[in-house]
Amino acid sequence: MKKLLVSMLLVVVGLVLIACTESYETDGGEVLVIRAWNTEFQDRFRAYYPEYKETKTDGTDLLKDGTVVKWIITPNENNAYQNALDQDLLNQSSAAQNDRIDIFLIEADYALKYVNSQYSLDIKADLGITDAQLSNQYKYTQEIVTSSDGKLKGTSWQATPGLFAYRADIAREVLGTDDPVEVQKAIANWDKFDETAEDMKAAGYNMLAGYDDAYRVFSNNMSKPWVNANNEIEVDQNITRWIEQTKEYTTKGYNKGASLWDSVWQSEQGPSGKTFGFFYSTWGINFTLLGNSLANPDQPAEVGNGLYGEWRVAKGPQSWYWGGTWIVGAKYSDNRTLVKDVMLKLTTDKAIMKKITVDTQDYTNHKAAMLELANDPEFGSAFLGGQNHIKLFVESANAISLDAISPYDQGITETLQAAMKDYFVGTVTLDKAWENFYTNLKVKHPELKEKTS
Repeated sequence: MKKLLVSMLLVVVGLVLIACTESYETDGGEVLVIRAWNTEFQDRFRAYYPEYKETKTDGTDLLKDGTVVKWIITPNENNAYQNALDQDLLNQSSAAQNDRIDIFLIEADYALKYVNSQYSLDIKADLGITDAQLSNQYKYTQEIVTSSDGKLKGTSWQATPGLFAYRADIAREVLGTDDPVEVQKAIANWDKFDETAEDMKAAGYNMLAGYDDAYRVFSNNMSKPWVNANNEIEVDQNITRWIEQTKEYTTKGYNKGASLWDSVWQSEQGPSGKTFGFFYSTWGINFTLLGNSLANPDQPAEVGNGLYGEWRVAKGPQSWYWGGTWIVGAKYSDNRTLVKDVMLKLTTDKAIMKKITVDTQDYTNHKAAMLELANDPEFGSAFLGGQNHIKLFVESANAISLDAISPYDQGITETLQAAMKDYFVGTVTLDKAWENFYTNLKVKHPELKEKTS
């Protein structure tokens, strides 16, 4: 009897503790805390969120209702952002009210990690956002952040289909035209792409800048995820094809020998570059390529400044996407109503979505708004020589498939690219590069293993 009473007491205490843990304010917080890895969302928030008032000298923002917005930005390098976010989420329930995370941002490469965790809010059940309010978003942008039990855990202001951005001046010299329809014929599939790479080399140009440029196009078209149900790595034939092509391009001098984001890769996008084109998704064209193409970054972005106006885009060999940023509401947030409003205004409001695209050339996550711009004869990008790139993005966005995503994509991608670079430059054999890949991946993800049969 005594043991029974003790057991019952422990159960009651446990239930009380659970109740205390789950009892917290969900609204009325004085500080909206947002975690991110760069300033892209911060820029969008300040420029387009209707309730934004001003930025204070300490770097926080002030909303019209007096709420303070605190930004915590940790760079992505070496998994630093995820590590810091994970620690804060673990301490979320016991943190001081004004220190609790309200919003955190995630990328496609590791979205499922957070979507399937207890630390992300269901935006329908917890925040009250409806299917009707989300109806104009691209379906794939919702699938990425849908948990294994069917809960929608985030929302994005952008869709990120990819295209091939190419130098119009080089196209005229080597292909005889810079017309995107004609250039597409020269890169319509990988065999034609390889033939054009040979032509570019003969004319003194590189087809691509480096080792990683085509990776996303191949990896986004894999037939299966990297990791199977037994936590085994499965190498898709598209990855093998990327390795073969990149080795050939490196050996034959079809690329410049650059690595993604390094100084050579960036300079190849400028006036002194000799690279024909770059695979870029929506954000990359206006956020990265434009800046790198200017001869004088401190001068206005306009025709006459470097390569501004000398870029065009074509679909390329396959449809694909790269990246994207999702807004996630954090469990234990004390600003749920505000989190909901941020999501609705910055990811579903047609007028705001359209204005972002008109102002920045980014491709936003609103099908009706993008279709209007795609069919607008007056709309075009001066950076792309007046081309209406939204038309191509609309076509590409509708063909995006998510059949092969996994929670491990970022770690696997970074580890694979680093390991294969040694093979591309000839310092190790292909077998050794694979061995190094598995060894280094186990440091990041010890639960994963090589498939042996």
